[in-house]
Amino acid sequence: MQRISGPIVAAAVAVMIPGVHWACAAPLTVQMAPRAALAHIELGRPTLPPLTYTLFCLRYQGECRLRRFFRGGPIRLTDKRWADLREINRVVNLAIAPARNELGLAGEAWIINPAQGDCSGYAVSKRHELLQRGWPARVLLLSEVVVDSGEHHLVLLVRTESGDVVLDNLTPQIVPWSRTPYRWVRVQSPGRDGLWAAVGREGA
Repeated sequence: MQRISGPIVAAAVAVMIPGVHWACAAPLTVQMAPRAALAHIELGRPTLPPLTYTLFCLRYQGECRLRRFFRGGPIRLTDKRWADLREINRVVNLAIAPARNELGLAGEAWIINPAQGDCSGYAVSKRHELLQRGWPARVLLLSEVVVDSGEHHLVLLVRTESGDVVLDNLTPQIVPWSRTPYRWVRVQSPGRDGLWAAVGREGA
C-alpha cells in the first residue's frame, strides 16, 4: 500500500454558465512549475451554488440532505483512506466513458455513475462512492474550476489534515489543490448546507 508524503489536496465542482465551454472529456497534459504546496484552500464569502447542483439535489436528495450539526474539520488521511481515494479515483475514471456535452444548458445534468458523461458525472460519482464507504460529507467538496482554455470544469476536493487533494477525471493522479493548473472559482461550503464558498485563486 502506498503511503502519502507531504500535503495533499483535492477539488471538485463545475457550474452551469451560459456561453462557456467545458473541459470535461479530454485528458489534461500540463507542465507545472515546482512550488511549495499550500495545504488548505482558503474559502471566501458564501455564494449561491450552481443551478445544476440545485437540480442534482432535487434528483438525489440523499446526497444533499441537511446536516443540522457540523462537527470537525479535515479528516485524518490514514493508509486505508488513501487507498480508498486511489481506488475510487481509478475505478470511476475507467467506468465512465468520456463524452462532451454539446447541448449547452439543455444537456447539462449531474448524474451519478452514468455510462458516459462529462466532468460532472465523474465528480459526483466519486463523492457518492466515498460517502457509501463512510466518508463524512464535510470533507468531500464539489468544486468549480476554470482551465487554461477558459473552459469550466468540475472536480472533487477532499479535505484532509495533511492538506486538500483533488480527484479529477482529466488525470489519474491525485494531487494537492495548489498543484493543479486551474483557476479556482467556488467550492461547496463544508459548514453551510446548500451554500458554496467563493475562492478566486490560482493553482499551480
